[in-house]
Amino acid sequence: MTGPLEIPYASIPTSAWPFVPVLGRLSLAVAIGVFIGLERELNGKVGVRTFALTALLGCLAGLVGHPLPAIVLALVALFILIMNWREWSVRAKLVLTTSVALPIVALCGVLCGQGHLFTPVAAGVFVAALLAWKQPLTGFAHGITEKEVRAAILLAILSVIVLPVLPDHPVDPWGLIDPRSNWISVVVIAGLGFVNYILLRLLGPRGMEITAFFGGLVNSRKVVVELITRLRESGDDLLPVACRGLMLATGAMALRNMLIIAMLARAAAPRCAVPMGLMVLASGLLWKLQPQPPRTDHAKALALESPFSLSAALQFGAVFLVLNILGALAQRHAGSASFYLVSALGGLLSSGSSIASAATLINHGEIPVQTGVNGVVISSVVSILINIPLVGRLAAPVRFKRRLMIALVLIAGAGCAGIAAVSAM
Repeated sequence: MTGPLEIPYASIPTSAWPFVPVLGRLSLAVAIGVFIGLERELNGKVGVRTFALTALLGCLAGLVGHPLPAIVLALVALFILIMNWREWSVRAKLVLTTSVALPIVALCGVLCGQGHLFTPVAAGVFVAALLAWKQPLTGFAHGITEKEVRAAILLAILSVIVLPVLPDHPVDPWGLIDPRSNWISVVVIAGLGFVNYILLRLLGPRGMEITAFFGGLVNSRKVVVELITRLRESGDDLLPVACRGLMLATGAMALRNMLIIAMLARAAAPRCAVPMGLMVLASGLLWKLQPQPPRTDHAKALALESPFSLSAALQFGAVFLVLNILGALAQRHAGSASFYLVSALGGLLSSGSSIASAATLINHGEIPVQTGVNGVVISSVVSILINIPLVGRLAAPVRFKRRLMIALVLIAGAGCAGIAAVSAM
């Protein structure tokens, strides 16, 4: 049952059929039909027996071989037409989802009959999941906006259509601009931010702390600004929530940067895990130590817009390219200190762009791994410390502002301590 048949069983004498493998294939097909049919039965649709028999019919066709699979699929199509005609006559509606699921089950049966294992099982699981998760998927589809759909399509275009046609080698005499490699970094960062935003949308308005964390994965600076704006509107009642949200957003930013390195520069991931992990741990501990907010059933989520658009992608790409060129030139002609200065500048502008640039330079051998990791931490630390002036603008008691500032410094210090520990190894 590990591979497809080389020849159809129809050409083998009946006495020579391997009965145990045939029984296994029939059982697998019936199991797939029952698995999917259970969901349909629970929802009052065509149920377990129909799906199991359809899968069994497809398996027999797969065992016998050409042309029986085509005949069986035609019979299934005819059955679907009759089923929809009857449903329309009685209830004036169509059973579209079941009409699509039945042919898939029949094809899974055919594949089982031919000796496939992974493909029909995986397809059956996917079909059952899509059928069972109707409500969450429908709710999500109704909740997204046309702008977000366009953003998803644009991301797909940039990933699937634009990326493959870009040159996969440096196009300038100095070897600084590698279009495909650079664009991969842009797509990865944009895709990561968009996925995090979708996760945030799936959670819905479940409070500022949850959305502060997922918002920090998208853009921690925007979360800080949003928290400050919300405090100005709501007064001191939201101070505990804002403090905890700021810790979560900062930890999420460090976690995101660690994921970027893991995705774009695997060689640097182990060394980067220590300082970035300490920053995440410090953020979590400080979040735990913050005062608990008062219980309320009216906690509003942060209003964060989709981070992905064509203009945002182009701006990110431009910042990334400039930092990439400056970082490479600084390392070549002025040493690591100049690269660290560029990393700090990147932290002021966009830590995501700076981290992606450092990862790209590590992959191309432009900078040593440890130098790149140091630059990643410097960029992250600067991105954290730049929030201190924003905290100073809070219309809040001095003790709250002082507590937040100290917390941000401690998180940044945890990253610096991690770098010192890694360098000493």
